[in-house]
Amino acid sequence: MFEGITRGLSEALRKLRGRGRLTPENIREGLREVRRAFLEADVNFHVVNDFIARVEAKATGQEVLARVDPAEQIIKIVYDELVALMGPVDPRIPQRSDRPVVLMLCGLQGSGKTTTAAKLALTLKERGRKPLLVAADLQRPGAVEQLQTLGRQIDVPVYSESTSPVDVCRHAVQAAKRQLCDTVILDTAGRLQIDQQLMRELQQIDNLVQPDEVYLVVDAMIGQEAANVAKAFNDALELNACILTKLDGDTRGGAALSIKAVTGVPIKFIGVGEKLDKLEDFVPERMAGRILGQGDLMGVVEKIAAIQKQISEEELKKQQEALAKGDFTLDMFRKQFSLLAQVGMKDLLSRIPGMADMIPEGEDPEVALRRVQGIIDSMTRQERANPDIIDQSRRRRIARGAGVEVQEVGQFLKQFEQVRHLMRQMSQLSLWQRLKMVTGLGQMGAFLPGGLDKIQIKTPDAQRRKSARERAEERRRRNKKRRR
Repeated sequence: MFEGITRGLSEALRKLRGRGRLTPENIREGLREVRRAFLEADVNFHVVNDFIARVEAKATGQEVLARVDPAEQIIKIVYDELVALMGPVDPRIPQRSDRPVVLMLCGLQGSGKTTTAAKLALTLKERGRKPLLVAADLQRPGAVEQLQTLGRQIDVPVYSESTSPVDVCRHAVQAAKRQLCDTVILDTAGRLQIDQQLMRELQQIDNLVQPDEVYLVVDAMIGQEAANVAKAFNDALELNACILTKLDGDTRGGAALSIKAVTGVPIKFIGVGEKLDKLEDFVPERMAGRILGQGDLMGVVEKIAAIQKQISEEELKKQQEALAKGDFTLDMFRKQFSLLAQVGMKDLLSRIPGMADMIPEGEDPEVALRRVQGIIDSMTRQERANPDIIDQSRRRRIARGAGVEVQEVGQFLKQFEQVRHLMRQMSQLSLWQRLKMVTGLGQMGAFLPGGLDKIQIKTPDAQRRKSARERAEERRRRNKKRRR
């Protein structure tokens, strides 16, 4: 997510590092690079100019603090302005005691509106709400059937009827009261382009049903054009928020950074994958950190916690005991891939500071992950349990089965041995210590080819400074050993 703008901003801010002090000249030089990074990310031209002007005004008048790298002060200013550009955002969804809350989704065709309706329903269900999906898109062939299928997958009821979109929405609210549903999600029809017929239909639903909040579903891959689409819908309907979809694709960042500034409408949710559980709250502070390459460790913690809920306590205990003994096998390694697939490799790496820079531009980490899966799947059960028995002839057989070169099998086995050593040490750490270790490894280049060979991993005991008594005892043992 946002690899291009992150790389561009990192390069721009890197030029300011090491400067003894900030001057108007080197500030302007650095901000020229920031401006170029924003424009290449397809951010709205006027938004970029206003943003740069605000950052320059603050940076020029900023007193350089002692013991603080001037570039760090610029980064803090850019971070604050990014947060202001995308926020504030109210994450709450209204709740009524006397009637169901009505949420209306609108947008252009192809933006992922119907799937987003199901994602939103699942999100609300997990938060203790009882949603009702409403199939009000009677224009697109198969839209009603698609929503019904999605509803069955997440066990959420779907209301539909063959009348008019306005009647469907009005009758759905009455049905929600009968079924004791507290939230109604209207999936309205989209169009290939903004037209008067689309707007009139949405305005009719808005006037007769009076939804509590109206959300525009926008495809993040259309860049700054998303801001123009949002402005047109906002002029007609007075939007409450936007839901940005397809942020897991080739997204340059123009939509996320332009919508709020152009329309005044905040982004409330983001879609980060095709699966129905891939809808997240939009948090400007976290997004600004990711754009600046600072990562989102809280996001990593939440994802790990969500995955651990799906693993039985017995399985988790078995894994931890095996790791503590150093019995980390290829079978265990293979099981981690299904968990990584749930998180999404690209998304996970973009959340860990320094990791995005470790991936060569244009290389897909998920493709590399599947290649490793193929290598493991081509091994026998005995080889997975004890990879030390894999000699050259076995490597050739595994390479043929996985469709890779023999050297790749050898390289993988070497890397697995390093990972096994690392996992033994990490099993002794707390969650935060593990995140800290992984962050440090990424910044030191451990995830580049051969990078682990050059790094000495410190265990918790090695990180703690020894007391004077412990150091004296250690000297006494060394002297005693020498006399022997």
